[in-house]
Amino acid sequence: MSADVDGGLRAPYEIEFRFERTVGPVVGTFLAGLRERRLFGARTERGSVICPPPEFDPVTGRELVELVELAPVGAVESWTWVRSRPGDPVDGEFAWALIAIDGAEGTFFHALDASGDPARIRRGLRVRARWADERHGTLSDLRCFEPEDDDE
Repeated sequence: MSADVDGGLRAPYEIEFRFERTVGPVVGTFLAGLRERRLFGARTERGSVICPPPEFDPVTGRELVELVELAPVGAVESWTWVRSRPGDPVDGEFAWALIAIDGAEGTFFHALDASGDPARIRRGLRVRARWADERHGTLSDLRCFEPEDDDE
């Protein structure tokens, strides 16, 4: 870890999960939805919706089976600015952010492209999904989120 000129701490990071698993009907439908530029969440017995959808309710442990389509928009809850590395979803500096998807409880961890300008990001910033040009039914089909006011 090192300090930068602004006094902030810096540390290398790596986000990866080196395992394979089969996807059941909940995660499978979620991934298939991403391929079609659709975002799904799972409805709990309490009536709330969780996105991305888990297979089991984190409060009760009960299996979740009802999927709900959500608009692929939300608001930034928190974020951290990073320099892009090979394999990251955004070229150039971007943020890893927790996005509160409209109509869902909790947050969705994903990349946020603010066109290289961290000053654009704030809690509550309205964002929308940017989809990959080629989609294959994987999480990378949702390339990143971007501020709603972008004309890109």
